[in-house]
Amino acid sequence: MATTLEQLRFDNTYARLPAGFGARVHPSPFPDAKLVSVNPAALKLLDLTPEEARRPEFVAAMGGEAPLPGMEPFAMVYAGHQFGVYVPRLGDGRALLLGEVRNAAGEKWDLHLKGGGPTPFSRGGDGRAVLRSTIREYLCGEALHGLGIPTTRGLGILGSQAPVYRETVETGAMLVRMAPSHVRFGTFEFFHYTEQREHVATLADHVIAEHFPHLAGQEGRYARFYTEVVERTARLMAQWQAVGFAHGVMNTDNMSILGLTLDYGPFGFLDDFEPGFICNHSDDRGRYAFDQQPRIGLWNLACLGEALLTLISEDEARAALATYQPAFNAHFMDRMRAKLGLREARDEDRELVSDLFARMAEAPVDYTRFFRALDSDARPVRDMFPAPEGFDAWAGRYRARLAAEGSVDAERHARMARVNPRYVLRNWVAQEAISRAEAGDFSLVDRLLGVLSDPFAEHPDAESYAAAPPAWGRHLEVSCSS
Repeated sequence: MATTLEQLRFDNTYARLPAGFGARVHPSPFPDAKLVSVNPAALKLLDLTPEEARRPEFVAAMGGEAPLPGMEPFAMVYAGHQFGVYVPRLGDGRALLLGEVRNAAGEKWDLHLKGGGPTPFSRGGDGRAVLRSTIREYLCGEALHGLGIPTTRGLGILGSQAPVYRETVETGAMLVRMAPSHVRFGTFEFFHYTEQREHVATLADHVIAEHFPHLAGQEGRYARFYTEVVERTARLMAQWQAVGFAHGVMNTDNMSILGLTLDYGPFGFLDDFEPGFICNHSDDRGRYAFDQQPRIGLWNLACLGEALLTLISEDEARAALATYQPAFNAHFMDRMRAKLGLREARDEDRELVSDLFARMAEAPVDYTRFFRALDSDARPVRDMFPAPEGFDAWAGRYRARLAAEGSVDAERHARMARVNPRYVLRNWVAQEAISRAEAGDFSLVDRLLGVLSDPFAEHPDAESYAAAPPAWGRHLEVSCSS
């Protein structure tokens, strides 16, 4: 059921939490803000139409110039372990929770404005975002959603000619993003390390009531809540690894309590399969390298567990953490079997996958293109290997494994095409969209939004974006600066 902006129903539960959970802040709108891209699928979650987003009132409301009745802009406070070092106060330095909207289905969505100006947590920063990083987050949120991975999503981009100063002068922009919640591991850490025990409980009760209602009022709810967060995070890490996604900055303040992909910075999808791929050129020690993500997920969960020790016992925390590795292994192998077209779980599957990864890394082979092209006799992918003899040996084992479960080629190919994407947001593709947008042409942003929302389908007008990166697009460096 379509609605208008003025009919949005706000239910701002977070802004009504006790003093100390953040600060009420008015956004600092751009004087020349305009809508440059809008996500129809995200609008639909709010019961809004694209036509409604084209009204001047949409930009005025979402950009902070004329907030809608019911909005209560609020900057959330949190802390976090950044590259392994605890930072006692971070918070939404350039983002504001505009309000929480309930749609006709009863679902609640945070509307979060990123780049809306300084807040008490800006730490001397300008509170702005640049067009470059805004486009990357906007597109990648939709890319992961299209891949079936939990994530925040972009509602739209508000552009401006206002200069924003980073390493160079860049164009400013705002991202309106959505999620059921923006509570982070670091939100709990802030109250734990400032010894506000009552607020650790208040926050836990709030998150449980809003997002884990089956646990509300139950005995042992805090330990069960933590165990569910462990499981959600393990599943998220398995999903990232299976599609070849590297987040780049897995600080605890960038970890969602709901197991969502949160805060896109120097992310990257694998081109050539490189287990130690580092997508953030600021990460000189490789703490957040691609193959380290599952380990860091567990480390971050241990930090969260420590922050909950006023609510759960150490034994309960250890028991919850002990479920992480089995959950990760199970989810990851389920996804890899699906990528290989296997229907049954067998003991030898882990060795089959690890041996394949070793062959792919030796070549190296393009991760996404390999799985999209793989079939029973492996002819489409054999030529990807400069020295294919090792791959031939693996392919023989793969064919035998398929035969052992009576795999039918046509059925398997159809299944594999539904789980192995043709398109991911490669860095070179994102950079091409950014370059055009900085010149005033946002058509590629909109085009890619549609392609990435359905990455398993054939898009004849976007075939070049399914290719391996051109020479200029290989090994692009991306940093945290945005």
